[in-house]
Amino acid sequence: MLDQFLEVEEMPYDEEDAEWDAFVTAHPRGSLLQMTNWARLKSQFGWRSHRVWMRREGQLVAGAQLLFRSAALGLMRIAYLPHGPLVDWQDEEQVAVLLNQLDHAVYELRGGLLKMEPMLWQDDMTLADWRSLCQNHDCLPETDTIQPPRTFVVDLQSTEDEILERMKQKTRYNIRLAEKKGITVRRGTADDIPIFNRLIQITSQRNTFGVHEPHYYQMAYQYFAPDNVALLIAEYENQPLSAVMVFRCGQRAAYLYGASSNEERQRMPNYAVQWAAIQWAKDQGCSEYDLWGVPDYPEEELEANFMERYDGLWGVYRFKRGFGGKLKRTVGTADRVYNQMVYRLYQWRRGR
Repeated sequence: MLDQFLEVEEMPYDEEDAEWDAFVTAHPRGSLLQMTNWARLKSQFGWRSHRVWMRREGQLVAGAQLLFRSAALGLMRIAYLPHGPLVDWQDEEQVAVLLNQLDHAVYELRGGLLKMEPMLWQDDMTLADWRSLCQNHDCLPETDTIQPPRTFVVDLQSTEDEILERMKQKTRYNIRLAEKKGITVRRGTADDIPIFNRLIQITSQRNTFGVHEPHYYQMAYQYFAPDNVALLIAEYENQPLSAVMVFRCGQRAAYLYGASSNEERQRMPNYAVQWAAIQWAKDQGCSEYDLWGVPDYPEEELEANFMERYDGLWGVYRFKRGFGGKLKRTVGTADRVYNQMVYRLYQWRRGR
């Protein structure tokens, strides 16, 4: 019987946080977005965190780390579960009990909406089964996503030569070309975050997409350093050309942030730094490397159009497909609506 429910307010890292993080890193669908330090990072930028968990015979068996904030001049409060909850989706009792406890938590937080975005791959549950599960538990499935639902995942459970062999020929060529053309990659420190921020501003201007404020990347690095983050910088003659920030959660590594200069692009620094990130993840004992996000279209459509499409994330798809990963998609989101007015306001804001 699931016999215990706890809510943990945000606090300095303690034994309960350590126990929670051990549970997250060991869980088959655990994600760095459910780790304590992710909540601590988000707390610096307007979010508060709230945790629920369930035990069986003293051991954690399921749980969720909620993020919540007020929006629209305080007219609505939303709760968000990035890559959660962590639950056995095949266990109807466990799902029902945890969702009930989440309802209580959101009610206490005076929230009008709970958006859940589990890292549950369609390989593990079909969309039809997901819709049925959501219907059984009064959730709205397949609503708007916040995290990218479709991604490439590189299998690291083989030698580096075998990983290279699975890559597209052009990608392997560019990795080797970067080395021949004098590109070197080093692991950065907190002192190198200004380099990353300078490069990401260039990237934002070139590709016309929004980025976080500079302080965000500094805090992200500091919260996960030294063991669960790597800042890797590709250089030519000591000139920084490309950089990535890669995070680790258990046996999964994820490429969250990348940036590059407009200079010396013919030397292929982006390929060199991404290969270095894969090598770092493998050295850390990771079995998977998540390239974190491509356009959300079926594989057939992606493959048919990636040479002609240049809008949105299509350039990202062209680059990432070369690294030999498996294209995967989650089941998407599920919303639990407690206040219809809040939900309509949320939909209006997202639409804008």
